[in-house]
Amino acid sequence: MTGLKPEETKQIKGMTLRRDPAREDCFQVVHSDAEMQEWPGMTEISQRQRIHRHMNNETGAIEIAAQCLVDFPEAPWELRMHLARQCWDESRHVAALYQRLREIGGRKGEFPISCFEWCVTCSLDSLAARLALQNRTFEAGELDLLGQLPTKWREIGDERTAEVLESILSDEITHVRFANQWLKLMVREDRRLLLKIAMAVRFLTTVTAALAPQEGQLSPIGLPFEAPQNRITQVNVADRRQADFSDSEIDEYLRQSGFQSIMAASAEG
Repeated sequence: MTGLKPEETKQIKGMTLRRDPAREDCFQVVHSDAEMQEWPGMTEISQRQRIHRHMNNETGAIEIAAQCLVDFPEAPWELRMHLARQCWDESRHVAALYQRLREIGGRKGEFPISCFEWCVTCSLDSLAARLALQNRTFEAGELDLLGQLPTKWREIGDERTAEVLESILSDEITHVRFANQWLKLMVREDRRLLLKIAMAVRFLTTVTAALAPQEGQLSPIGLPFEAPQNRITQVNVADRRQADFSDSEIDEYLRQSGFQSIMAASAEG
């Protein structure tokens, strides 16, 4: 599925993934969420960890979009321009988050980082599959998360971080939208891509299950991991619509995520 050379891959719990991208020596790169330091609540250390993690995730988004430009030079010019603009957007996000991290007393490398999205997405050998995972899955999930986070930061009196996250959300909507639009076009032109996309989604599911914390396992800071059902983020229906998800796609996602109760309200809206 990857088409990568052995030296471009790594083996983690029986899974073959793309090797981590380069990071400065100050960073400790780990391979899964089970190795990350996640601090509960909105304490000072939790605030720094949240921004530090988000900063690295946005860095990975730059690298994934840029790698797509390198690996698929035959892609239509308009799509390549979307990916190039995404690189610019994500770089601004990293700069804003890094500035905010320093303003609240944090530093790069203070917490472990994981490049999970890069390692999974860049293992795939088709542009359609990468757009399906990175933009339509990972970044669409960020729409849901960013729909809630500004409120959490405002509750502790941090208006500045809330504003940074809201500006990031507006860009992410466009990243998900162009991927949705191009995937529909690409599949209309070549129905075989549906199999590539389905295989990519299955690959993500398999890798996620393999790297998930085991029952009873403690996190690196000595706390039990939160149950998976408690980590589900409420679906950001309004922004998914703006990102060109259809109502039927949103309804199906709500069912899978356990939010049937808001489906009626969504339809009325």
